[in-house]
Parts: sequence; C-alpha cells; structure tokens
Amino acid sequence: MNVLISIRIPIFSAVTIVLAIASVYGQSNYFSDWPAGASPKEMGRRLGENFVKRDFEYESGKRPYIIYPEACASYGVLNIAKELKDKDLTARLDKKFERFLTPRAKFISPNAHVDYRVIGIIPLEIYIETKDKRYLDLGLGFADRQWEKTTADGITAEARYWIDDMYMITAIQTEAYRATGDKKYIERAAKTMVAYLDKLQQPNGLFFHAPDAQFYWGRGNGWVAAGMAELLSSLPKNHPLRPRIVKGYLTMMASLLKYQRDDGLWGQLLDHPESWAETSGSGMFTFALVTGVRKGWLPKKTYGHVARRAWLGLIKHIDDKGNVSDVCEGTNKGTSIQYYMDRRRLTGDLHGQAAAMWATFALLRK
Repeated sequence: MNVLISIRIPIFSAVTIVLAIASVYGQSNYFSDWPAGASPKEMGRRLGENFVKRDFEYESGKRPYIIYPEACASYGVLNIAKELKDKDLTARLDKKFERFLTPRAKFISPNAHVDYRVIGIIPLEIYIETKDKRYLDLGLGFADRQWEKTTADGITAEARYWIDDMYMITAIQTEAYRATGDKKYIERAAKTMVAYLDKLQQPNGLFFHAPDAQFYWGRGNGWVAAGMAELLSSLPKNHPLRPRIVKGYLTMMASLLKYQRDDGLWGQLLDHPESWAETSGSGMFTFALVTGVRKGWLPKKTYGHVARRAWLGLIKHIDDKGNVSDVCEGTNKGTSIQYYMDRRRLTGDLHGQAAAMWATFALLRK
C-alpha cells in the first residue's frame, strides 16, 4: 500500500504541473494574466521613475559626454511613457531632455564613434512624438555625419565589426528613417546589418563578439537581437535585403531556445551553463522575442511561452526601486572565457536598465 502511494503521488503531481503549464501556455495571448507584481504596466512605471530621477553621468563628472547606455535607456523610457500614456512622466522627460536643444558641445561628443552617434535616437524619438523640428535637425545630424566616410562596400567607416555595432549603427539610421521616411536611412541600416551578419553570425545562429574575440557573450548577442528586431519592425516587406535579415534573425531566435535557462534567463556566456545569469542580454532577448511574436515573425506556440518565461525571470532581478541587478559591466573584447566570467555584476547599471525598459515597452505594445 505504501509503495502504491509513493508511486501515485509523483505521477499525480507531474500531471498537475503539466496541466497547469498547458493552461497558461495554451492561451491565445501569452502576454497577459500576469502574476501579482509582474505586469509590464507596474514595472514600466517603476523603471520609468528610476530613470527620470537620475542625472546624466556627465553632470556628476563620471564621464565628459553622454554615451550609449544613456541613449538606450532614454529611448526605453520615452517609449514606456508613450505606451502608458503617462502625461506626468512625459512632462518630466520633456524637461530632462530640453538640454539637447542647448549648445551640444558641452555634453555631446564630436568624435566619430558608434557609441556617441547613437545618442541621436533620443532627439529623433522626441521628434516623432512632438514634431518639433529642432529635435529632427539635431538627430539627423548624427545619422548623416555617420555616413560622411564609407568603406568600399558602402557602409560607414565607423564600422568595427563588433557585435555591439549591429544595434548602435542600425538603430540611429532606422530611427532617422522613421522620422523622415527617407529610404536612404533604412538602406544604410539594412546594408550594414547584412555585412555584419555575413561576417559574424556562426552556423549555430549566435555571434562572436568580434572576429578576433570568438566568444558568445550574452549582452553582445543581445545587441544583435535587439538591432534586428528594431530594423525588421521598419524595413519594408519588399526590401531585397529583408529575407537575408529575417533568416539571420530566425536562426538566432532558434538558438536562443536551446540556451535559455530554467530561470528563463541567459548566461553571461551563452554556451557556458556554468556562467552566471546576466540581465542586460536577457532583457534584450526578451525584447526581440516579444517583438517577433507580436509581429508574427515567430510562431506564437513555440516562442510565446519562451518570451513569457524570460520576462518573469527578468523581473525577479528588479528591486522595488526599479534597479536591475546582475548586469555585466561595460566590456571590451575579451581574450579568454575567464575574462567574461570575471566581469563585475552591477546593480542599477544603465545597460541593464535600458534592456529591461525595452522588454517592458515591447510587452506594453499592442
């Protein structure tokens, strides 16, 4: 009798668990019916408040100029405010970003570098919302200066063939296209993305950090995933380069299924299960997966629950003040696995704040 009981209880428990999972994942919409404290609306307000209260880092003397994590976080909070229709948050953001209409030399770098050019996504996003031409002129200046010097294959000479660039370059050009409708900008973005896909994507769908840094770094791959999702959201369906980019995107998303962990996140090194769960890359993957499901590029039944698990795993690393933990510090190309393993795990770093906000507004969109 005791033997029968010991057998039946595990079987019953397993069936119960399977039915519970089927009940959740069998829904037509994987992005609703959130557990208490997990809704994107609640998290969006928390992350938005966290950002709007911060100073830009140049104000504290940490660095001389605004740099890409601040641009990416700004882009995230602007979209969160838009999706929430939060007039108070929007008003405070407007005040925060008014400085972009003052003389730029004080806090915007004149250097021809992708980490500085991407700052243009802020004024361009503001222009898209407000139609204030001053922001348009400022943003287009970054996009156009990036193409003043080009390589033999027609992409910007700022290209380094680091995977970070697959977001940095394509984001500013895509945003310029959204703001103007001028096809030259989306052409630049698409051509750049294909050049990087051909050079850096591996047969398993993932990307080396750089040709001479052959490691599957989590956040680096996150930049790629987010960059492709942003570009495909605006690239015309009949564009001749779209099939190549879609192929690269789908191949990568399939690989992410393999490397997702039990907690829903991905590692600092994607192919090393012993590496720590890292939130900035995981947030970017969440953004790319949610966007793909919403746009119909990814089959909902296969990827909907993957994206949901990723979100529920990610928010466990966000505290009640909106600070994201377990964020890899800023990272150059590494020469060993240990280099990536030893990177500091930060809390509140803008790489992680930005990625979490991107995941949030992707879920808030309908």
